[in-house]
Amino acid sequence: MLIWENIILAINSLLSNKMRALLTMLGIIIGIGSVIAIITVGNSLTLSVSENMQSMGANDVYLMLEQKTEGEEASSKTDGIRFGSYEQTLEMKEEDYITEEMVQEMCDQFSDEIYAINVEQSCGSGEVVLDNHSASVTLTGTSAGYYITNKLNLLGGRMFSEQDYGERKKVALVSDKVIEKIFDGNSNLALGKEIEINAGGKSDHFTIIGVYEYENPGMMMMGGEVSTNVYIPLRTAMNFSEVSNSYSYLQIITKVGVDGNELAAKLEKFFEPYYRNNRNYEVTSMTLESMTEMLTTMLSTITIAISVIAGIALLVGGIGVMNIMLVSITERTREIGTRKALGAKNASIRMQFIVESIIICLIGGIFGVMLGIGGGTLASKLLGYPAKPSLAAICISLGFSMSIGIFFGYYPANKAAKMNPIDALRYE
Repeated sequence: MLIWENIILAINSLLSNKMRALLTMLGIIIGIGSVIAIITVGNSLTLSVSENMQSMGANDVYLMLEQKTEGEEASSKTDGIRFGSYEQTLEMKEEDYITEEMVQEMCDQFSDEIYAINVEQSCGSGEVVLDNHSASVTLTGTSAGYYITNKLNLLGGRMFSEQDYGERKKVALVSDKVIEKIFDGNSNLALGKEIEINAGGKSDHFTIIGVYEYENPGMMMMGGEVSTNVYIPLRTAMNFSEVSNSYSYLQIITKVGVDGNELAAKLEKFFEPYYRNNRNYEVTSMTLESMTEMLTTMLSTITIAISVIAGIALLVGGIGVMNIMLVSITERTREIGTRKALGAKNASIRMQFIVESIIICLIGGIFGVMLGIGGGTLASKLLGYPAKPSLAAICISLGFSMSIGIFFGYYPANKAAKMNPIDALRYE
């Protein structure tokens, strides 16, 4: 019953000084609102990154050539990333690359686990030219596995066939943006037409066999012109760029039910004999699962760090609560003296002001939670991520606000409890 009476007294005291109570709560509101907003945006970003990585293929394995470290004892290897000092960055030689023979042997040995292989060969940026029309493009050679992880919405024509890949045919997939600039948007007119592509200081003619829908990634060329990809078969791209049929990077698309991490370990062991005598390079692996874990851990750490910084406002708010409680005690000195003269114990006086401090912080905490959820949701939507407020953060914030009330309210409450009733009654 005493607790409830103290709550009523605290609420009445706040209502009698509304503006002062609001200003006192402001630090708590801003502090908790900032923390919850940051955590909401951080959770939303982490969730979005995780979902995007999962949609790209959680079990995919990435093989890459990395320079060997100075010494095994001076380095450690985690998830395909080496930490250690390099003597120098060495230029890759022909014998350092992963050859087609290695890839074929790998496919034969792990045929039950590998679904497809994605390899890309960039031929540089340039333009498509036909008569007096041109369009900015990036010429990219791809393997068949590329289109498993990178879905293209084909508006007309067809995808590359095995014959296109095997015979290194000069055929191309172009975007609807190129069609708009070269063929006035007529895809049917474009199919089967021969275009000239200048890229990376080289030029050649290709036949359009398909048109895909361009999806804007949010990046534009200088002057506002959109540059899109023109896709050609992988070996055709290698001929165009005059590079050998060897690779420094492979994306392995696993079959359903295959553990990507286990396959990654097997593939590293598979390539060990090929690079045992190579003093400079070795094949390492990484999975999207490990990459996702690394990214989410990093984002979570950043979110917590920023939240701690924002939480400093709670400390400022707590000091404000203590200051106002000291002022309130001074104003109510005669009231305290009267209560003590009537037999109120020190514990009762102490409890009255601690409860009042807790009520101030709790109400401020509730408003702060509302502000944080609203601000975090708005910020997440503006950034293009689904809002994900944290229930745990909300509960912790409210609990923390009550703790602040107890911590910063105890000193003023204890000061009030120790007042001499005669001196308090004489106070003017």
